[in-house]
Amino acid sequence: MANKQRVVVGLSGGVDSAVSAHLLKQQGYEVIGIFMKNWEDDDHSEFCSSNVDFVDAASVADVIGIEIEHVNFAAEYKDRVFAEFLREYAAGRTPNPDILCNAEIKFKAFLDHAMRLGAEKIATGHYARVRERHGAFELLKGLDPLKDQSYFLHRLNQAQLSKTLFPVGELPKTEVRRIAAEIGLPNAKKKDSTGICFIGERPFRDFLNRYIAKEPGPIKDEKGRVLGRHVGLSFYTLGQRQGLGIGGVRDRGAQKGGNEHAPWFVARKDMETNTLWVVQGHDHPWLLSPALRAQDASWVAGHPPAAGALAAKTRYRQADAPCQLATEGGAGFSLRFTDAQWAVTPGQSAVVYDGEMCLGGGVIDTDAFNVP
Repeated sequence: MANKQRVVVGLSGGVDSAVSAHLLKQQGYEVIGIFMKNWEDDDHSEFCSSNVDFVDAASVADVIGIEIEHVNFAAEYKDRVFAEFLREYAAGRTPNPDILCNAEIKFKAFLDHAMRLGAEKIATGHYARVRERHGAFELLKGLDPLKDQSYFLHRLNQAQLSKTLFPVGELPKTEVRRIAAEIGLPNAKKKDSTGICFIGERPFRDFLNRYIAKEPGPIKDEKGRVLGRHVGLSFYTLGQRQGLGIGGVRDRGAQKGGNEHAPWFVARKDMETNTLWVVQGHDHPWLLSPALRAQDASWVAGHPPAAGALAAKTRYRQADAPCQLATEGGAGFSLRFTDAQWAVTPGQSAVVYDGEMCLGGGVIDTDAFNVP
């Protein structure tokens, strides 16, 4: 490139962003790395790895031959992401902080910072793709179906996508690892992070307990029998099977038909009575939803898609489920599925697809299942 385009890459310390930076440099861009520090409350604990991650990111920058800057967005993260995260949990919902983090930090605070550095584009290590057609930008799935992260990016808008590159979106993860090893990156074999966005991997209930008061209450089955006590509704999510503490009561009042050994699942949370409702069996009717309602919709194109046959995910690790979309007044929409969906969870995101194209989505509502 005669006049090199400046691209600022978010270097997390992981292999995906490292290979993204390498690929962009190979393509002739002027590449600058940014390491984002977004969590400070217990930065020196065993679970917060930001110091280790920064060392990895700096080592990557050294090998690739690019500058790296350390930027602190902890105040923005706490205000825009973590506060909402806690509000949702306190209300009995199960939020997805990674989605909010992408919309508010990685593609807003980080993007604004990159533009101040004179960047024309930003890049991240997400497995997704951007396509421009007829002057509009489309968000596409990553080509590796096991790593596609478009679900977490569905709130990105036209302005954000127009400034964004996803260099590894065309590659399978195995190829990314191979490139990293080939060029001698120190983090080529580093395992993928699975913790809360920027907070790290930690015992989640212990972590949440520092911020949300425990309000114990009854655990009841569908017949209203009290099976035990929960530690607080905020600490459970629909479909949860582990950690209920009622394994020893399976035989009590066993139903005919040999169901006494079936596992228990969280099916409902009643905030008014502080009751946790559980059912036995993965396919219990209380766990299946033929339809849902979502609010706070965000559409990639800037407007809702036409009503009709599409597909959707109600959680990340899920195959696209055929459905009918109907938009409602304001920022709401409803989905009616061909096959009932399992453990549809208020606070999580329903993300809508048309083939490989991610159209956007919204937050599953508390009355998610009251769809006419």
